Amino acid sequence: MKNRVLMQGNTAICESAIMSGCIAYYGYPITPQNEISAHMSKRMRELNRVFIQAESEIAAINMVLGTSVTGTRVMTSSSSPGISLKQEGISYLCGCELPAVIVNIMRGGPGLGNISGSQGDYFQSTKGGGHGDYKMIVMSPDSVQEMYDLTADTFELADKYRNPVMLLADGYLGQIMEPVIVDKPVMKNSFEKNWVLDGCKNRAPRKIRSLLMNDGELEQFNWHLNDKYNKIRQTEVRYESVNIEDAEIVIVAFGIVARICRDVILKLRAKGIKIGMIRPVTLWPFPEKIIGEIAGKLKYISVIEMNLGQMVEDVRLAVNGKCPVEFFGKPGGAIFTVDEIISKIK
Repeated sequence: MKNRVLMQGNTAICESAIMSGCIAYYGYPITPQNEISAHMSKRMRELNRVFIQAESEIAAINMVLGTSVTGTRVMTSSSSPGISLKQEGISYLCGCELPAVIVNIMRGGPGLGNISGSQGDYFQSTKGGGHGDYKMIVMSPDSVQEMYDLTADTFELADKYRNPVMLLADGYLGQIMEPVIVDKPVMKNSFEKNWVLDGCKNRAPRKIRSLLMNDGELEQFNWHLNDKYNKIRQTEVRYESVNIEDAEIVIVAFGIVARICRDVILKLRAKGIKIGMIRPVTLWPFPEKIIGEIAGKLKYISVIEMNLGQMVEDVRLAVNGKCPVEFFGKPGGAIFTVDEIISKIK
């Protein structure tokens, strides 16, 4: 009998991070992710691990960098405006090839916006919100169970590729409560970390830096990063497909919107409409191959997002003109109803 526990989405992230060997957490309060900081402030102290409420989001991400160079598993979390402030630090993490987990529980924007759940941070997360040529792996859950499961995966992927990984969810998923199976096996520090700064113990000194000033040095390093990102594209794409085998229309949606679209598919299938869905689990790397493969068989693809149209650009690139791509959006924290989506598709 598997152990099922009723958990809030934000709390599930915390418990999974703890099970995955997260030793240090740094954060700063912002709604709708405050439950993460509150829960970690209690649990990390109980476990004799490190919790610091930093003086700002900028301080928090730089604490993450300083901890990561020691090889310690480390996490920070925030919501949309706070993640904006972390962008320079995220670029430094990528430039130094340092693993870290960054959680973004999205809220409405731009600016301070509001505290409702949103999907307006897709571009910021998948296109590199800071400076330079870099990428983060970006994972998008659609349930509290996946909040738990994917958090464990983010720590593994961060160590595997020496790269920050983002868990991107929205305020609705952060707040809902669902039963969660909490006994998923997790690996703890399973990758050799022969790059850490540990005091030159019986060996030559090491250095970790992102300032590369010699002629051609930065170009060579960026090509090295590009090779790593291409490997990630080839091996780490994740998606869920729903009823696409005979579909004439396919929805592409992620996160909380994908949950709503499941009911849309059930209702329209009951009326004889052949409709399916592709839900990207990794927003980067994006599941462009499967979308491109099925596009030529479809009447059209409907991209549904809680923003003004961001993921739709990646879908159109994947489709490459093989079928029409329609977009239906709701910006600023408003959530769809099943009937609204059905009316749009009809």
